[in-house]
Amino acid sequence: MPQPLVTEEELQRALADPERRRSAFTTVVRLYSQQIYWQIRRMVYNHDDTDDLVQNVFIKAWEAIEGFRGEAKVSTWLYRIALYETLNFLKKRRHEEENVIAPSEEGDSLYLQIGRASCRQQLVFRLRYYDEMPYDQMAALTGTSEGALKASYHHAMKKVTEELQRSE
Repeated sequence: MPQPLVTEEELQRALADPERRRSAFTTVVRLYSQQIYWQIRRMVYNHDDTDDLVQNVFIKAWEAIEGFRGEAKVSTWLYRIALYETLNFLKKRRHEEENVIAPSEEGDSLYLQIGRASCRQQLVFRLRYYDEMPYDQMAALTGTSEGALKASYHHAMKKVTEELQRSE
């Protein structure tokens, strides 16, 4: 039997209610797991690492659920947690390995070229280039000004262009 659709408001009310919180969180995991997986996968490229990060995102969300005030959509709140978990993972990995970015399974050469950019530039590049996210949404998500995001995107594009020209 299909589950009834849940509105954002209903979901937020259920998450705020200690008696319904666990059930509501199960709904959150069911509704958003796939979106969070693909958000992370576009930055990490490895299935196992992505699965681990998705688990970490939902663990952190559950641990912080009492602090969720509903000022943002549940999806935005999860996206932000996923973003910071992924950035922390990439920073840690960068210290462990010389080249964090590996080619995607599809072999997209842009993934290789953006590898020389900073984690922030990589993030902005992916959100803008692949997800076509507007700067105002990126600013709300990252807490960074639109001007700074535009500058990061410009620098990332410059690095990609230089790497592509060098590889020709």
